[in-house]
Amino acid sequence: MAKRVAVVLAGCGVFDGTELHEASAVLDNSPFSPLQAEVYAPNIPQMHVVDHVKGQPTPEQRNVLVESARIARGNIKDLATLDVKGLDALIIPGGFGVAKNLSTWATQGKNCSVSKEVEGVLRAFHAAHKPIGLCCISPVLAAKIFPGCEVTVGHDTECEQWPYAKTAEAMKELGCKHINSQVTEVHVDTQNLLVTTSAFMCNAPIHHIHDGVGNMVREVLRLA
Repeated sequence: MAKRVAVVLAGCGVFDGTELHEASAVLDNSPFSPLQAEVYAPNIPQMHVVDHVKGQPTPEQRNVLVESARIARGNIKDLATLDVKGLDALIIPGGFGVAKNLSTWATQGKNCSVSKEVEGVLRAFHAAHKPIGLCCISPVLAAKIFPGCEVTVGHDTECEQWPYAKTAEAMKELGCKHINSQVTEVHVDTQNLLVTTSAFMCNAPIHHIHDGVGNMVREVLRLA
């Protein structure tokens, strides 16, 4: 039977919202990943809007819920209405929106704060012993909220393939245990029921990203 999974988005677009390929991989309702997704996003302004051609911020103002609805084809709910009861798991795809709209990691790093709504949802699933899947940059949310947890964002040594490896070092400074992994691999923290994978923290072909996210989804469903 399909599991009811809350998928939390952070906007639409890698530089100021949710990474679309990661979200698509999560929402792929295939026979191998039988999930019934319920999509949520916070009803808040984005930190800023980025022109994805120029890679530069613009004067525009957009709403995270409204933009996330583009990915969900309009079938989306305000994160404030999420009730962990009746849901089997939680998944948060990556993209800079996680670090800009769901938290302040983009500007404050390890000294960031996580939005109260997002933190509340994460703590609710954790307290209910229901699995949480996090990919790309979103494992920083767990590192901030659950000290001592185990996660992966890929590798902890920066290079051309792993341009964001310093993220792993910052999470270690929060007391988190970082596990080096390849892009198609996942790490499962069995104590905290966290399943993480690096996704676009790695410079890798999209099909490798899709495989890693798919493996994350399958592990989350296995634990649910």
